[in-house]
Amino acid sequence: MASQFSLIVTQADAGMRLDSLLAVSGAYPSRSAAVKQIEAGKVLVNGLARSKRSIVAPGDTIVYEEIPLATHIPLRGEPIPLDVRFEDRWMIAISKQAGLCVHPAPGHEGGTLVNALIYAYGRDSLAHVQGDDRPGIVHRLDMDTSGLMMCAKDDTCGMALQDLVRDHKVDRRYLTLVHGNIAFDTGQIDEPIGRVGDDRLRMKISYRPTARNALTTFTVLERFEAGRADNGYTLLECRLYTGRTHQIRVHMEFIGHCCVGDPLYRWGNEQVNLELSRQFLHSYSLSFNHPMTGDDIALVDGLPPDLFGALRSLEDRSMGRTEAGKRIFATLATAPRQSEELQAHYF
Repeated sequence: MASQFSLIVTQADAGMRLDSLLAVSGAYPSRSAAVKQIEAGKVLVNGLARSKRSIVAPGDTIVYEEIPLATHIPLRGEPIPLDVRFEDRWMIAISKQAGLCVHPAPGHEGGTLVNALIYAYGRDSLAHVQGDDRPGIVHRLDMDTSGLMMCAKDDTCGMALQDLVRDHKVDRRYLTLVHGNIAFDTGQIDEPIGRVGDDRLRMKISYRPTARNALTTFTVLERFEAGRADNGYTLLECRLYTGRTHQIRVHMEFIGHCCVGDPLYRWGNEQVNLELSRQFLHSYSLSFNHPMTGDDIALVDGLPPDLFGALRSLEDRSMGRTEAGKRIFATLATAPRQSEELQAHYF
């Protein structure tokens, strides 16, 4: 049985969230570790289980179990290029390339974004809010999803950014090309997502108690006519209001319009997937209020060459852009570091 420890909340700590206090006090190495222990029932406040968001009061007695020692994957810096789009003393925003895993895991012990961040900034100059094995990480993108994501340099900013994400105060928008023509110009998918049995990879719409709510909205940007071997395509802007694993991919599969090129929730062969070796999914827009400076940060990232190439192969089949599509493509044309070739074809 794990050892138990206790602490008494002081006047100075009053008003803090339970998970934050456990991290700041050193009870657990990070707030994410504290959250896991709280949700597992390993933390009691005055003898009762509380939520991670509970506010502590002076004199509260917190009893918590230690985290058993585990074997960690050794972390080292690796000279992996980082495409930095915003940086200050507190945080970094990057455009992650497809194929780059965010953090080490079994089967991906190296060659990750974490290794790149350690090499560029040093392990001690990064936030550890996701645990000591994920320095700098605030949120994640799937390995083969490209585009904008935030990283943090210290725990204060990292916790604040995580709060913004949890409270739906980060506007995250994606571009995805899906199979088939979607008739309505806008739509909303509000369906919970859970795991597929013991499958560690696949997710699905689930109504079990363990499933988590997930909300995605989408706007049609452009439609493409059906061909001999396919049933046409639709280019969408998707907005995330929650951040579940594979959320857009699962929601698109649920409505019968899988993401083109998706190797896990796949529809059709290589030809109808436009020869893509990964899902057509790109985090192109990220906007939020900087938690440390109060500045409004708005970033836009144009399509990478492989996704642009797939889109360009459909030019002759375009059924026209919607008004939303015209507006967004005009924005993409001015995105920083967008190639001249791509700029020329956005109009």
